Amino acid sequence: MSTTQPLVLAAELAAAWSDIQAHHQDLPDLASPEALIGESSSACGTRLGFERLLHEAAHGLAAARDIRDTSRAGRYHNRRFLLLASELGLAHPVEPHASSGFSQVTMLKETQDRYADTIERLDRALGAHQEAVTGDGANRAFRGPAARHGSSGGGVRVKAICGCGRNVRVVPSVLAQASIVCGACQQPFKIA
Repeated sequence: MSTTQPLVLAAELAAAWSDIQAHHQDLPDLASPEALIGESSSACGTRLGFERLLHEAAHGLAAARDIRDTSRAGRYHNRRFLLLASELGLAHPVEPHASSGFSQVTMLKETQDRYADTIERLDRALGAHQEAVTGDGANRAFRGPAARHGSSGGGVRVKAICGCGRNVRVVPSVLAQASIVCGACQQPFKIA
């Protein structure tokens, strides 16, 4: 696998996040786009893509506005999450799921149109990354950030620190696949 693929994908995730911020000024910066690659969270979905990024942006808005949008260790997405997801252009089911609430949101057509160029760029980067990871282009599912939710889907996470002292929680096997590089200091995260 190319060592540049995770960097390219992380850069595209950060650029897509910036495109969302252009429409939602109170959305905080994405602290570590690298953390979205290779972790798991069944409550927030399993496929990495722009729709998933919008889902995460709803959580980002909740954090910025000090809104509690989930319960049950982050698994149950409540009606406050729904309002934020709607603001970002996501549709939701009429009735909540018994264990995850309103987590299964989907992108509206007008949202797809608004972000068409961003979606296309991100899809290209995801495709190249998947091909590099699998070697044959087979479609493998993304399993998003579990550290926030404490899910058990990706193994035991350990603290990894970069050169400027920022830290992320990561499964050691994920870090062994390729370096995760800090967007601030450009140094790889290493297990503390």
